Amino acid sequence: MTVHPTDLEFPGGFPTPATVSAAYDDADFVRAVQCYKHFFPLVSGASIFAGQEAVGVRVNEVFGYMDTHPAQVGLTLNSDTPYGGPLLDLHVGPLVAEIPPGPIVGAILNYDQSWITDVGIPGRDAGKGGAYLLLPPGYDGEIPGGYFPAQARSFKILVGLRGIPKNGDVAAAIELLKTVVIRPLDPALSWQEPTWIDMSGDPQDTSPGPVQGTERFWELLHQAMQDEPARDGDGVAEGDLAVLGIRRGQPFEPDERMHAILESAARTADAHMRVQSLADRRPDRVAWPDRQWEWVSLRPDNVFFETDGYSDVTARETWFYRAIASSPAMFGRVPGGGSVYWFDAHDSDGAYLDGARDYTLKIPSPIPAGLFWSVTVYDAITRSQIDAGPGRAALRSLFELADAAEGKDIELRFGPEDPGDESAYWVKTIPGRGWFVYLRLYGPTARAFDGSWKPGDFTIQ
Repeated sequence: MTVHPTDLEFPGGFPTPATVSAAYDDADFVRAVQCYKHFFPLVSGASIFAGQEAVGVRVNEVFGYMDTHPAQVGLTLNSDTPYGGPLLDLHVGPLVAEIPPGPIVGAILNYDQSWITDVGIPGRDAGKGGAYLLLPPGYDGEIPGGYFPAQARSFKILVGLRGIPKNGDVAAAIELLKTVVIRPLDPALSWQEPTWIDMSGDPQDTSPGPVQGTERFWELLHQAMQDEPARDGDGVAEGDLAVLGIRRGQPFEPDERMHAILESAARTADAHMRVQSLADRRPDRVAWPDRQWEWVSLRPDNVFFETDGYSDVTARETWFYRAIASSPAMFGRVPGGGSVYWFDAHDSDGAYLDGARDYTLKIPSPIPAGLFWSVTVYDAITRSQIDAGPGRAALRSLFELADAAEGKDIELRFGPEDPGDESAYWVKTIPGRGWFVYLRLYGPTARAFDGSWKPGDFTIQ
């Protein structure tokens, strides 16, 4: 679709008909590629709403919780803790989210997954419980005392919650999540108390996978913009969208020419983001110079991906292509913080991890995690938990690794065939499918950052 500038002809200074056509096509293609990357987090956020609604969740009415399994597709979801995620629409006015005391971690997010506030242990209530007042865009009413104000930049928002299962008690963690109360600030507002449904056993897809690299991406983007205000900082990108025929309050009806451009741009932009995500070249991605491990977040200092007066667009694109949500609790690299994540897609020789081969990974003990830790395997295509049949894709200190000997290095195994050792800590992989892992430490201690502790590399057996 793109045309090299030397192919454009300007006899006498004016463009030929072929040059006019090629230049407009090329300009629209470039606009579309940039818009795809910029609005990927919004389309991914809209996919979370659509995927949950497909299994019975209803905004403001029915909330879902789940003990996540591989059949539930979502960008780097994990099974360390159960999820609860009320989907809300603030068109009804300010809402109150009452978070109970106890081991809950979470964040309230705009429709495009940008951060509004943390809740629970990393939030202003510090795990002691509290009421968060969720304010819609443009709200200028009185803010009463007794609440933690949370100003949203979109009407549709997600209250993303996780219950920490004490002693591996997932059922108790779910029951705690279900005690979260959502109610309107105005008691006179007609409001039916929301109910909760269990999504644990239902296959679902909350990822943008079904629309990636296709024209359906633009259809979902157009739909997601309709009931939402323009965001500060999106003006230039929305101007480009307008040129492409995507505007609020107007139908999305691309002609044959624009259809071809948008489809080609979606494929190209998605390829760019996949390469950035799985073959990053930034020097600051490296966690330990003598290891293959990389930091998952490249902007530990700023949840909005801002630095030195500009937006770190590649860090933002890489994060949201592989993951959902944003929060200081996930980004920070400080002892005692909420968590820290590392990514690895290579063996000790730098080759990509192959689902047809057998690997071992040694984790030195003691692990610098004040709460718990895990290694989760993800399919390189879907960026969701690998679905190889056993019903799990992780090795977790609260569950499979609970009996690991303290003070003894832990050997984890990965491959397509059961090693036949009942005591082996093993995750099954799929021949023909690449995979990568996230190593997560919750409540990391100083040794996670000072270089005195580091995991081994994946080695071929």
